[in-house]
Amino acid sequence: MARPADLELFATLGLTALRYPVLWEMVAPDTLDHPDWSFSDERLPRLHHLGIEPIVGFLHHGSGPRYTSLIDPGFPDLLGRYAGMVAARYPWLTSFTPVNEPLTTARFSCLYGHWYPHGRDDRSFVRAVITQCRGIVEAMRAIRRVIPAARLVMTEDMGRTWSTPLLSYQADYENNRRWLSLDLLSGRVDRDHPLRPWLAGTGATDADFDYFLGCDMTPDVVGLNYYLTSDRYLDQRLKRYPATSHGGNGRHRYADVEAVRARREGILGHEEVLRSAWLRYRREVALTEVHAGATREDQLRWFHEAWQAALKLCREGVPVRAVTSWALLGSYDWCGLLTSMDGRYEPGVFDVSTKEPRPTALATTLKQVALFGRAFHPTLAHHGWWRRPERLFPGCRPKSLLPGSPPPAAGGVVVIGKTGTLGQAFALVCASRCVPCHVLSRAELDITSRPSVAAALERFAPWAVINAAGFVRIDEAEGDAATCFRQNAFGPGILAEECARRGIALVTFSSDMVFDGSKGTPYHETDPVAPLNVYGRSKAEAERLVLAQHPGALLIRTSSFFGPWDRYNFVTQTLQRLAQGETVNAASDLVVSPTYVPDLVHACLNLLVDAANGIWHVANEGAVTWAELAGHCATMAGYDAAAVIPCPASSLGFIAPRPPFSALASTRGIVLPPLQDALARYLVDTAPPLK
Repeated sequence: MARPADLELFATLGLTALRYPVLWEMVAPDTLDHPDWSFSDERLPRLHHLGIEPIVGFLHHGSGPRYTSLIDPGFPDLLGRYAGMVAARYPWLTSFTPVNEPLTTARFSCLYGHWYPHGRDDRSFVRAVITQCRGIVEAMRAIRRVIPAARLVMTEDMGRTWSTPLLSYQADYENNRRWLSLDLLSGRVDRDHPLRPWLAGTGATDADFDYFLGCDMTPDVVGLNYYLTSDRYLDQRLKRYPATSHGGNGRHRYADVEAVRARREGILGHEEVLRSAWLRYRREVALTEVHAGATREDQLRWFHEAWQAALKLCREGVPVRAVTSWALLGSYDWCGLLTSMDGRYEPGVFDVSTKEPRPTALATTLKQVALFGRAFHPTLAHHGWWRRPERLFPGCRPKSLLPGSPPPAAGGVVVIGKTGTLGQAFALVCASRCVPCHVLSRAELDITSRPSVAAALERFAPWAVINAAGFVRIDEAEGDAATCFRQNAFGPGILAEECARRGIALVTFSSDMVFDGSKGTPYHETDPVAPLNVYGRSKAEAERLVLAQHPGALLIRTSSFFGPWDRYNFVTQTLQRLAQGETVNAASDLVVSPTYVPDLVHACLNLLVDAANGIWHVANEGAVTWAELAGHCATMAGYDAAAVIPCPASSLGFIAPRPPFSALASTRGIVLPPLQDALARYLVDTAPPLK
């Protein structure tokens, strides 16, 4: 972490403890004789000063520095020596996680071969588990020689496996195996342990068993890392599931899939994960990683479920000591298990996709939990995707799914623009994200009429309004400025004033047309506006009016968009013409940032849930001319790119002047996927196929 000041941000959340790395491979990459403590010397005292207890980790899904590995017999003693050095340098520390998820690390490193040392057999797996657990024992012994009261906070991924009756034997094995690291440290792997014969047959020795039976290293806190992918389902009916899930054990072929997508009963849940660990070990328990790689409101719902489960168990007398939002700064490429470095980012409590961390809705939730013991976001009234029937694979669904709940008579989100591209897109995406919304036509809410706006807001009582309506015909605006300004500027101004009066969040849209194109590089939110046409001037005036009346409003500038749900955008029409063997004339002197509507709508909803405000640029990454865009479409769809005819904009019959360069970029933290990625997904998402 290159920003020590982030620790002050963490302190504002009301945290009392923080899992924090003093990683062995970073401090002593070449030798234990020459450690570099500069990172931890600066940060650990700062945490102490802020009143946050560091729970220090030495290895996090790593195999240590280059002079050892998970199957090195010398690993335990080396880790023990390093742990003693940490304790001697920071004797005021109280809690340690020497190795994070040793069983899971062994699976991915020595059974599945994803990580170093890339083993793919049971013997390597068992040796890696034993080596890491020995390392934990030796580390805690060394620490306790310096800090006698030091606590072992053990973490392990903890899900449950279900199966068809045929594969019950495999599910039983995996359900016993999930406890293996904790059972070893707790001295439970005796001659009656169900895995003892298998362990002995895969390389574990009597000396190994005796070591753990005598180590007296039952964790002080049993930390459970529980994800929506932790629970598994095994099924020999391979045709029901994606080919990527197919595998086997040498005896049977089967699919290994997320239980949430295969079991009608769904997942085990945080409550049962915690309770089962408490009943097994009778030690303090904690949720040490709570994260969902999902939309923002589902991230909130997942954490909320975890928090509610912890509170319920505390009321029952179970000693639940923590619920850990993980990771505070989000994660890069963990969605692919770090097997590729694609820069795929999942925000956490703070979004660090740009230079400065930006608080997300999770930050507000953590503050509320710390202050009041509960969270209050309106989206928490509805289920996360893992609780809804459409989560299931098609082959696992009941013959008829229950229809979705109708929108409530009041509450939820109001979307204005029922017949428009954006309005329809918001209706679809809100439904997919279980964000109840009322999609209104102009007859139901006319933003140019204050009485109409007031009546609709009183009737529907929304927590947020999304204005996706407006005058969009750029050339026609040149001859009808009055209508354009009434719908694009004065109407949003009225809407902003009425929403502000009622404390309702507002999202409204502006355009790249507010710029004159003279900059020559992508425009940022702080660049001055200088529109060339009536449409652009109406949008610039809307920005001024909306933010003057409702400073908390979210104002999205975006660029020409395309999507799978309408047939009138440039990309769709280009591909239709190419499919019919026609040529396509496209401007070669106008540079834009084409924006994929699903990406735009999801990003806007995330910002809305985050309570973001002010002007934001939201467009797919990339700047192309219209001719280049048409060429990309042709090539990716398998058509002859020579059918695209580049030409000057002046030859296309435009009435309104266009900025020659209106590409958008953001300094505020929203970066949509690259244009090429968006086009590829468009070709997959569009139905029926265009060719």
